[in-house]
Amino acid sequence: MHIVCLDLEGVLVPEIWLAVAERTGIAELRLTTRDIPDYDVLMKKRIAILGAHNITLSRIQQVIDAVEPLEGACDFLDLLRSKTQLIILSDTFTQFARPLMEKLGRPTLFCNELVVHGDRIVDYRLRQANGKRHAVRALKSMGFEVLASGDSYNDIGMLQEADHGVLFRPPERIIAEYPGFPAFTEYRQLSDMIELTLAG
Repeated sequence: MHIVCLDLEGVLVPEIWLAVAERTGIAELRLTTRDIPDYDVLMKKRIAILGAHNITLSRIQQVIDAVEPLEGACDFLDLLRSKTQLIILSDTFTQFARPLMEKLGRPTLFCNELVVHGDRIVDYRLRQANGKRHAVRALKSMGFEVLASGDSYNDIGMLQEADHGVLFRPPERIIAEYPGFPAFTEYRQLSDMIELTLAG
């Protein structure tokens, strides 16, 4: 039995925080897990910036409503779902993800929660530490052969745990740091590898 685990941002949709940075003009919000490997450090920095600039959850949700899947992402997911099972493993938050999941055809999503007071983001709550890695480990314990793909530092544990780990459109420095993973730039390449794995 096979299952595919995919990261969300950078793989299927644009980076949400980059979209927020563009809309608000706050350059510091351009930092992502491609830049800062420690997710806790990154999120505390983001929350502090939001507070300093009075950026509310509803304002961020307005930005997310306008975000569209990456070109080819929906067709890629449709092809995957016709051949195997799929889970999205993301460090995004339920309060951010809903409109994106609608646009992607409602795939199963494991993600995290924001802590919100009024309309202010004051903290975040992980589903569990190293959740992507643990999810893949749990799937393997249930007898699945797991193919996982992501683009950032926070995906490396997931890729290492998977039976088949693939980088998808990562920055060059991550390719250089993790040369053991294939690195693809096109959905066709990724779907071809998945089909070969399923056939094997």
